Amino acid sequence: MDTLKQLKNELDAEYQTTKRFLEIIPDDKNDYAPHPKSMKMMHLATHITEVFGWPGFMLNTSELDFAKGGMEPKHLTTKNELLTVLDENHKASMQALDTASEDDLEPRWALKNDGHELASWTKYEAIRHSLNQITHHRAQLGVYYRLNDIELPGSYGPTADDPNF
Repeated sequence: MDTLKQLKNELDAEYQTTKRFLEIIPDDKNDYAPHPKSMKMMHLATHITEVFGWPGFMLNTSELDFAKGGMEPKHLTTKNELLTVLDENHKASMQALDTASEDDLEPRWALKNDGHELASWTKYEAIRHSLNQITHHRAQLGVYYRLNDIELPGSYGPTADDPNF
């Protein structure tokens, strides 16, 4: 089984779907949140674009320790910035996957805070987790869109707004 090819195919498919979602983000709803505990729309969309860089980051590191920095959230404010960061992060992760070997997926990768391990996976599992994060947060963005009467593009099939499959 060619695991790297499968990861690249999935990352690319998620990129294509996410790009369609970000191309329609409204310019006047950056601060919209459906609940006080929810992320604001632009913060959520920014986070989604950043997750596309995680596979490359994970393949080239052994951990992320929040207290030590190394991956600071960006502060984006426009659709064009979102699409630029999405493209850059997708490209960087695809390049990392292109140069990786199957053996590179086996070492452990950890998420830490000030040395305290919060989670640990194989690099393969960590990358899978990041792909799940993309899907999860894009679905959240879809709810924000629906609550603002923004037509939803299809993700894995048609929507009430986009009947094409």
